[in-house]
Amino acid sequence: MRPSRLVRVNELLKRELATVLYREMAGEAFDFAAVTVTRVEVSSDLRHARVCVSVRGDAEAASRALTFLNRHRVRLQDLCHRRVRLKFTPVLRFERDESIAQGDRVLDLIARLEPPAGADTPTPPA
Repeated sequence: MRPSRLVRVNELLKRELATVLYREMAGEAFDFAAVTVTRVEVSSDLRHARVCVSVRGDAEAASRALTFLNRHRVRLQDLCHRRVRLKFTPVLRFERDESIAQGDRVLDLIARLEPPAGADTPTPPA
């Protein structure tokens, strides 16, 4: 499969999974407003898809969300199959994505390094 088509399929599945989680899974045992689908990587034969999700909150909330998603994987695949027509419906595998949390930590470190507003900053020697 051409790489440009694979990128389009990845983005399409990402968008549809996010919609399905928000609309169809609302009211379930977990608050899916805290879950963000950050990336989908479909294999070149369209048979498998790695779904990276970021969960706002502590590690326990993330663990519960991943457990719930993996438990309802077949239902999510079926809902995606109804909305997206592909030759094969990929088998979904959900994984936790730490990139947003890592970015937040980096921004927090940068904010702590910056001097407070209005403080005199020493000028570097010429």
